[in-house]
Parts: sequence; C-alpha cells; structure tokens
Amino acid sequence: MGFTLIVALALGAGFYIAENASGPTVEIIQPSRLVGRSAIFEALVTAPGGNLTSLDAIIEQDGRILALYSLDTPLEGEVRQNGPDSIRITRRFDQSSHPGLTAGTARVVVSAARPVLFGLREASATAELEVEVRIEPPRIQVVSDFHYINHGGSEMVAYRVIPPDAESGVRVGDRRYRGYPASGAGVDGDDTLQVAFFALLHDQDLETPIELYAEDTAGNASSMPFDHRVFPKSFRRSRIPLSDEFLRVVIPPIVERAPELADEELDPATSIEELADLYLFINRTLRQRNRETLAAFAGGTSAHLQWDGPFVPLPNSQVESGFADHRTYVFDGNDIDQQVHLGFDLASTANALVSAANNGTVIHADYLGIYGNCVIIDHGMGLQSLYAHLSVIDVAPGEQVTRAQRIGLSGRTGLAGGDHLHFAMLLQGHPVTPVEWWDPHWIEDRVERKLREASTQAVL
Repeated sequence: MGFTLIVALALGAGFYIAENASGPTVEIIQPSRLVGRSAIFEALVTAPGGNLTSLDAIIEQDGRILALYSLDTPLEGEVRQNGPDSIRITRRFDQSSHPGLTAGTARVVVSAARPVLFGLREASATAELEVEVRIEPPRIQVVSDFHYINHGGSEMVAYRVIPPDAESGVRVGDRRYRGYPASGAGVDGDDTLQVAFFALLHDQDLETPIELYAEDTAGNASSMPFDHRVFPKSFRRSRIPLSDEFLRVVIPPIVERAPELADEELDPATSIEELADLYLFINRTLRQRNRETLAAFAGGTSAHLQWDGPFVPLPNSQVESGFADHRTYVFDGNDIDQQVHLGFDLASTANALVSAANNGTVIHADYLGIYGNCVIIDHGMGLQSLYAHLSVIDVAPGEQVTRAQRIGLSGRTGLAGGDHLHFAMLLQGHPVTPVEWWDPHWIEDRVERKLREASTQAVL
C-alpha cells in the first residue's frame, strides 16, 4: 500500500471520527419552567479541557430572539471554571435588560461547539427548555375587617390572592405566617380565598410592620399593609430561687436523657456547683434547642382546620405562672440567669388527668428536654398545643384526638419543680398566649365571624 493511500485513509478515518464526534454537554440549570419579572439564567457546559469554539444562549419568544450570553460578545454575567472540563455561566435578566420579553410561553436555547480534528472541524450540541413567562406580580385583596391584636397574641385575616398557587400569608416584621385555602376551614368559595393566622410575639415591638405578602412560583412578589390595631399588654416579672434539693432532684434525670449531655457522669458526690453549671446549660442551650424543635413541628401542620370552638384549660387548676413572665433565677444569693416563660403553668392535684384542649392530631408524644414527657397536638393551619411535664403519656403520634379526651397525667418530668401541667399554644412554631384561645368571645369575634363573612366577598 502506497504512502499516499495510507495518508488518504488516515485522513478519511479522521474526518469520519470528527463527523461523528459528540459535541459539548450542555445543561440548563436555571430557569426551571417559570420566568418572572426577574430571573436567573444558569448553564453548565462541559467539553474536553473546557475548550469551546462557540457558546450562545438565547431566549426566543414569538419569533423574537433575545440574547442571554455569547462567547463572541459577552454580555453581563459571570463565567466560572467548574472543574477542568466545565464552565458555568450565570446571568440575571429582567424586563430592563430584555424589554421585549412578555407574558406567555418562550424557549431558552443554549448552543455550544468544541474543536475536533486539530481544530479543522467542530462538534456541536444544543439544549432547549420551554418556559412560561409571568410578568405580573400576584394580586392581593383583604376581605376581612376589624383586625385587633394583643401583644403576645394571635389574630386572623381573610384575603384573596391571584394566582391562587402563589405562596402567601402575613409577614410580621421578619416572621412569616403562611396562609391556607379557606376551604380547609369549611368556607365555601373559589380557590383564591385564603385565611392566615398570625401573631405579634411578646418580644416584638408594638410598631412592628404587619402586611400581607404573596410570591408566585416565578419569583414575582407583592405585599400590602392592612388595617389593624395593636393593644399593649404588660408581662409579669418574678424571681425564682434554685434550692439545692431542686438541683439534685431535677438535673440528673435531664442529663440522663439529653444527648447533648451524654458525656456527663453524675453520682451522689457531684457538687452542687457542678449541678448549677449543668442547670445553666439546660436552662439556656437545651431550652433554645427544644424551642427550635418546636418550631420545626410547624412544618407538619395540616392545611385543614381541625379544632372547633374554644379550647379548654386543665379543669379545677390554679395558675402558677402566666404567659411571657420574665423570670430571674437566683442561686446562692446571686442572679445567675434570666428567661421568659412561654406558656401557662397549671396546677391541680398530683397526677391530674390531662385532656386535649381541642380536636386535632398528635404529632409528638415523647420526652423532650426541658419539657419532659410532652405531647403536642396539631389543630391545623399552623396552630398547635403543647402539654409538658407529664408523668404518663396515653396517646401516640398520628392519633386523632377530640376535645376533653384523656392524653396523659400531670407530673414533674423535665425542668419542673413540682407536679403541674405546662400548657402552651404555638402558632407556626411561635408561642402565643393561650388566654385568647380559651375565650369563646374571642373565638367568635376573631375567627368564626370572619369565616362566616369571607365567602360573601366578591372575587378580585
């Protein structure tokens, strides 16, 4: 075989390989299926050595081609190396940068090519994604009236939001209280009608902004204030002496059950000073971690209102501590800690029968740090009740309970100096005063009246 023929065969094989070589790998990471008033374009392009001869990204709509990125004429954006063979392109775009973009369907197209056969040929690849462009922010309309909120208390607002699939609710300062379809509260009407329970927490300023918010899945957002009136409340202050007996009785069982204190070994010779140090850890760090656990339970709330009518307190009980009492703890004559008590301590007889305050679903029935044996009931739409320091638990997670149904017996487990029930109401994981939820007049005016009137309001 002659040299010329060998060269010709080699060139032919090379061109054949080049013609069939795969192009770069192109992956569109963002946007997903929706593009809002402002959006992010992000793509990952992979080729051997990251060597590309061209790279172009566009968004195409009704015959209009709007550039997102090009290697030839780079626009605003960022290009980062993503390993030896990949680059990541990121660029934010909106109606200012792309004024021709309108509501409706569009197509994102990314094309890239890499050199093959020593640069004599190119291998290309294209990725496409169909998207929906949403330009208008969600619309909100308040449909309830007379929003009166006590400091540390709860309130409810009924409103409409379009589109109904937008995430919405009430924003109180930096806290969000999501809304739920009013149909989940038994209200007839279309799916734009929503209700949201919200709170002005005991540690928030009386002037904290309160507004409705909505954000659709394309990232378009809107908000609006609504009429409301805040009533100040005074919270008690108390001093709690810590006796040697209290520390020796209460601290060891908590240490034994707390994973955070697994390395601690206590015995009768453990000094009272060591127990006091452990008390500070429990009263500060463990208390905070337990509160974070309570907040996490809010994510499992039902979208349906399960409770009916006023909640019931522990029968024939005496109030030992109220909501948001500011406590100063005293040991050996010195102030060693301060905390806020976020519930009611109700005392009756030892091992008193504890019943569910209202209908709901048990979401926790186990030991929980400072709360000891603890039951938490979900009542729907972000509202939950907590029963702590129990000596006996008679229910299990997932169990449906009704008002006045037995759930356990009072006790002194956890951080309790004597037999009592610590009862708390939680709204989206935040403690609120239970007094309102015990009051039938408050339930009627703040909740039931608004639900009755909500379905009569006109659609936006």
